[in-house]
Amino acid sequence: MAKYKTEKGFAVQTLSSDPAASIQSTGTWASGGNLNTSRWVVSGFAGTQTANLLMGGYSPSAPVAKTESYDGTTWTEKNDMNTSRRSIAGFGTYTAAIGADGRTTTSVNNVESWDGTNWTETTETNQSFEERGGLGTQTAGLVNGGQAPYDNKNENWNGSAWTEVGDLNADHANHAALGTTTAGLVAGGQPPSGSPQLVELWNGSAWTETTEMNGGRIYGSSCGGTSTDAIISGDGGGPAPNTSVEYWNGTSWTELNDIATARGAAGGGGTSTATLVSGGNPAPGGTTNVTEEFTTSSAFKPQNLGQVYFNSGSNAFKVTKTVFGTGAWSSGGNLNQSRSQGGNNASGGSASIGLVSGGQSYSPGISYNNTEIYNGTTWTEVNNLTSTRGYSTGAGTPAGALVVSGVMAPSPGPAGGRANVESFDGTNWTEVNDVNQSRGQGAGAGTQTSAIFVGGEGGSPWNDNKNKTELWDGSSWTEVNNLSDGRTLLGGAGLSTSAIVAGGNPGPGATANAETWDGTSWTEVNNLNTSRMGTNMGAHSNTAAVAFGGYLGPPGNTGVTESWDGTSWTEVADLGTARYNGTSAGSSTSAWLAGGSPGTPNATEEWTDPATVTNTTITVS
Repeated sequence: MAKYKTEKGFAVQTLSSDPAASIQSTGTWASGGNLNTSRWVVSGFAGTQTANLLMGGYSPSAPVAKTESYDGTTWTEKNDMNTSRRSIAGFGTYTAAIGADGRTTTSVNNVESWDGTNWTETTETNQSFEERGGLGTQTAGLVNGGQAPYDNKNENWNGSAWTEVGDLNADHANHAALGTTTAGLVAGGQPPSGSPQLVELWNGSAWTETTEMNGGRIYGSSCGGTSTDAIISGDGGGPAPNTSVEYWNGTSWTELNDIATARGAAGGGGTSTATLVSGGNPAPGGTTNVTEEFTTSSAFKPQNLGQVYFNSGSNAFKVTKTVFGTGAWSSGGNLNQSRSQGGNNASGGSASIGLVSGGQSYSPGISYNNTEIYNGTTWTEVNNLTSTRGYSTGAGTPAGALVVSGVMAPSPGPAGGRANVESFDGTNWTEVNDVNQSRGQGAGAGTQTSAIFVGGEGGSPWNDNKNKTELWDGSSWTEVNNLSDGRTLLGGAGLSTSAIVAGGNPGPGATANAETWDGTSWTEVNNLNTSRMGTNMGAHSNTAAVAFGGYLGPPGNTGVTESWDGTSWTEVADLGTARYNGTSAGSSTSAWLAGGSPGTPNATEEWTDPATVTNTTITVS
């Protein structure tokens, strides 16, 4: 006779511990062997946790030539470098390494090669720098960025000579770097402008800006891994060093368990599942010899949304599910120039980093060229656009951005349309190639070197081209597949390969239609709950977004905010001030909105929503 549980039931897995989002999220830090010489701004290598090498550094008030190797338990002093220095760009392995540039009493371009026993002087880099990043092997490496002064240069090492290759998009110094000469990563650092959260990827010929870290890091340590699988710890550039650690999976950053000793400018090495951090500055001007080792759980089981299981350790039935925070808007710093319809960096950043360029007011009808950068507290005016415009869009971050197309006040007609595009390097705006079709009131997304521009209106007659899509490859615009539902005054965000648009004016009235872009074509998805135009958005991809504000048509504007989970829209907390046609950027969990109508206010609001995937105990009432 069949049993009911066999016919109708399902098996519940028994686990000794809760599943985790990744094996890295199971990792914990423990004490390792102490260095023989305390120091900071020391260079380590991404070898293994049990075969690591550190060189140079500052201890405690002068650069040293000390070299130490680690066997997983003990640090052993090895033969010194030929030149005492700190802030060296190091790369290679335990037995075959390069130490390039650095600082003695000034910046130097000395390069030394390590054979496992001795250091030998070899070909110098093209220019003296300190605080550069280094990645690769003894015979195929890169050094990049640095200061004296701040710079974005990138040099390739082939084992015998240095050649300048594609520059970073932004100046970096004191940054984390790892990977190979065909697949590299730099993260954070100390640019003279822009974000210490900025991340760039190298494909062997060019750098592309990608998803920023959750927190800004100066003197962060490249603990270990690859360009798509890495751990970075610490930060020595703030008022006090911190303990935070983040994991990079090639797409996004996740915070992991903290190190025990707050520090920056430490040495690192290993992989994303077995790494270490050594030395560093636990207080401004101080040094430490402490080593910590990161180890992941051998009992790792991946989280699977919706899975039900029995935790034998806690004797409880549990389910893995997404738990959304309530989400809330809070007041931020005011813009210096009140405006609406400004260009935005709709693809990047968070509530603590932003850029507004151009815009206009209704009464009187004036277009602006003012540019302002946001640090999470204050908007600061920087160099203006070379041309005034409103109803423009954009892409990128404050360290590297585009402003695209738009119109000039007071006329919204063809005579005021603009096709020109400007690129921002963190300091200055430069005109680059125009879009193929001038139009305003469109949406943009992506990065400075890989962007998308969609919808809007312009041409003759003026309301043509509402379904146009164009892609930017860093040098030119190409028309690609059209929107399914042409419209103007639409919201858009994401990347050039994974974007989302919602709302808008297909003419006449407002729409609730939403579409996602996969890099090739647009697909209609579930509509917003509230039809509107002049919508603002934040997203890092087409699977998680937030849309806020907008104009309903008579009777007026709205503060309604909706969250997109890749399938449907859910109403969440409203804006404090109902408005539309503002400037916005960020992600589904951390975004901002500045300016807008009516009245072209200067107010900024910041959105935070602590949505997490978690394991929750099942209770029966």
